[in-house]
Amino acid sequence: MKTAHDLVTAAKARVQETPLENADQAIRDADILIDVRETEEYASGHIPGAVHISRGMLEFKLSNMPELASRDLKIVVYCKTSGRAALAACALADMGYLDVKSISGGFDAWAAAGKPVVKPELPSFE
Repeated sequence: MKTAHDLVTAAKARVQETPLENADQAIRDADILIDVRETEEYASGHIPGAVHISRGMLEFKLSNMPELASRDLKIVVYCKTSGRAALAACALADMGYLDVKSISGGFDAWAAAGKPVVKPELPSFE
């Protein structure tokens, strides 16, 4: 029986993982940056320009978004530490997307490196 760790290890062997030092350029070159974390994670802070599509809904949302139908899109995905992003990148490759990258170390590595993070402000009720 395979574990989640086994699945992530196999996924990382299949996908193109972009080192953190190259992530800025990969994002600039991308047509879309997708944050595959859960809603609460995204809301607590995300990479500027990221679109939120949780890992569990990725295939369904992309299948129903005509603007993302082209399999030539340059896609960068990330999650908290890179496991879910690797699984997402594999799923996208299986769907026929030809240029998918994930960010090594994910959001945690991005934030720890002091890179920009969008943190939505809650409205004041005072």
